[in-house]
Amino acid sequence: METIKTLLFNRFKILSLLTVSMALSIVLLMIRMKFHQSFYLLFLVWNLFLAIIPFAITTGLTSSVKTHKISFLFFFLIWLLFLPNAPYIVTDLLHLHNGEKHLMWLDVLVITSFAFNGLILFFLSLSDMEKLLKQHINTKLITPTLLSIFGLTAFGIFLGRFLRYNSWEIINNPFALFADIFEIIFSPNIEACVFTLTFGSFLSISYWMLKAFSNSKH
Repeated sequence: METIKTLLFNRFKILSLLTVSMALSIVLLMIRMKFHQSFYLLFLVWNLFLAIIPFAITTGLTSSVKTHKISFLFFFLIWLLFLPNAPYIVTDLLHLHNGEKHLMWLDVLVITSFAFNGLILFFLSLSDMEKLLKQHINTKLITPTLLSIFGLTAFGIFLGRFLRYNSWEIINNPFALFADIFEIIFSPNIEACVFTLTFGSFLSISYWMLKAFSNSKH
C-alpha cells in the first residue's frame, strides 16, 4: 500500500494530465456517437485500454525495488508483447473513409485524440523501460536494444493491423502466428518491410526528439 501511495504521489501530475486527456478523448467520442447516431468508433476505448497495459507494467516495475534479472526478463517480455498496442491506435486513422464526409473533421479529431494518448503512453512507458534497462544491462547495449524495440513494435503493429493478430494470439493461436511471421521473414514481404522500417523510424525519431526537448534547459 505504501508503494502505491508513493507511486501516485510521484506521478500525480503525469497521471492527472493523462486522465484529463483520455477523458477528453472519450467525451469527443460521445459527441461523435451523438452526431452520427452510431457506435462505430467505440472500439477505440478498448484500444486505449490495451495501450495502458505497457505503461502500467513499467510504472509498477519502477515503483518496486530492483527486481531479479530473471523476473525482470519475464516482465520485459510481457511488456514487449503488449507495447505495440499503444502506437497501434495511429493506424486507426484508416477508418476515416467509413465516416460521413461533412463530419470527417470530428472523426479526425476523435481518432487523433486517441492516437495521441496511445503515443504518449508508448513514450512514457519506453522512457521508464530505458531507465530499467540501465539497471540490468551494459549501457553500450541500450541504444541497440531501443532500436530493436522500435523495430519489433512496428512489426507488431503490422501483424495487428494487416494480419489481424492481437497480443493474446501468442497463447491462443501461436502456430498460425509464428507460421505467418516466418513466412514474412523467409519470403520477404515488401509491404511488411517498408511498414516496419518507416513506422519504426517514426517512433524512434519522435522518442529521441521528445527526450531532447525534455532534457533541454530553458
